Amino acid sequence: MAKNQASLLLQKQLKDLCKNPVDGFSAGITISHFVYLKVIACDVEGGFFNAIMQFPNDYPVSPPTVTFTSEMWHPNVYSDGKVCISILHPAGDDPNGYELASERWSPIHTVESIVLSIISMLSGPNDESPANVEAAKEWRDNRAEFRKKVSRCVRRSQEML
Repeated sequence: MAKNQASLLLQKQLKDLCKNPVDGFSAGITISHFVYLKVIACDVEGGFFNAIMQFPNDYPVSPPTVTFTSEMWHPNVYSDGKVCISILHPAGDDPNGYELASERWSPIHTVESIVLSIISMLSGPNDESPANVEAAKEWRDNRAEFRKKVSRCVRRSQEML
């Protein structure tokens, strides 16, 4: 898909998202050389967590990356804030055999489907294939300590408002 066509598709998807917003989510946009940075704030347990959604030049052939800029304690978020969910992994077979090709990126995904997947991930972690092994272990074995760390992140996010 040509860069202009990809840009038009992304603009349409963002416009559609603004017309039909997703609960618990708000957005702002910065555009730089077809690197669209999508700032999202997800309302999770009363906290507001910011992230950047960065789209490649060949979107929708390739998936965007999503990185939280707010402190996060979650099994599916790396320590650098990068989100690890199947639909953001490149299309095709998983070289490690953990995911089916049907669970990975497909050009049919939209900004909205990505946002909904992230919101779902935040409320229901996948601890079988964690990005943050310590958070996944706490999620499984010590839910009280896990919630304590999440609450700390929530408080810090509220202080940033």
